[in-house]
Amino acid sequence: MSIKHPIISITGSSGAGTSSVKQTFEQIFRREKVEVAYIEGDSFHRYDRNDMEIAIAKAHAEGNTHFSHFGPEANLLAELEALFKQYSEDGTGSYRHYVHDDDEAAIYGTPPGSFTPWEDVPANTDLLFYEGLHGAVVTDEVNVARYADLKIGVVPVINLEWTQKLHRDRISRGYTTEAVTETILRRMHNYVHYICPQFSETDINFQRAPTVDTSNPFVARSIPTPDESILVIRFRDPHGVDFPYLVAMIAGSWMSRANSIVIPGNKLDIAMQLLLTPRILDLIKLKKSAA
Repeated sequence: MSIKHPIISITGSSGAGTSSVKQTFEQIFRREKVEVAYIEGDSFHRYDRNDMEIAIAKAHAEGNTHFSHFGPEANLLAELEALFKQYSEDGTGSYRHYVHDDDEAAIYGTPPGSFTPWEDVPANTDLLFYEGLHGAVVTDEVNVARYADLKIGVVPVINLEWTQKLHRDRISRGYTTEAVTETILRRMHNYVHYICPQFSETDINFQRAPTVDTSNPFVARSIPTPDESILVIRFRDPHGVDFPYLVAMIAGSWMSRANSIVIPGNKLDIAMQLLLTPRILDLIKLKKSAA
């Protein structure tokens, strides 16, 4: 953690909805005129798209049926930790981009499924913002979580997460249901051992739960809408959280535990604005006072 060079990390698995949460953060950053170094978790994968397919096939041939992006073997976690550590010390570091599609290829000038060259983090930023799979990961070799000043978990209940992933991968990426199902099964070991434990490290978790039937996500025709969901917001440390104010400001909300508030699913944006804007401004205020 660092007063002079704060870090915010958003952690969630594939299909969890971290990109939507990132958009709300971007709105806050623009409104409050916060200069941000954006880091994508995908950019710290070890392999590009073609090499990952080769690595998966090799792992299967060797009897490793759970080789996936969720685990440490397929990622540069030491390099991610080094970036967090260096940025927290002096506001610098190295990063790159993973090119997801043709639109990004046109921007970065490199083919989809590949990485851009490593480059320096932009100078004179107010904070570093990470969004991806491993923003609060702790293993025997690395501890990324210790360097982040604000850690957010985005973790829908599992059937909803699978429903979202199935729809995204089938519609946006052209995968078959069978291919997505195989990926979910292959990732399960690492999901349990490397993704889930991070949500005990995070400061705030946003967990969406549907209020409609998602018993079989593999045949679901649509993703439950925010109006068909509730959102559980859990604080690791509830001290200083003004729960009566939040309940009063967010219509339809209630306390489920001493550290948790439940809100209608369509109130996510206002809840994030109320909860996160003061925390971001506190980080910037501390940074400026230290400077």
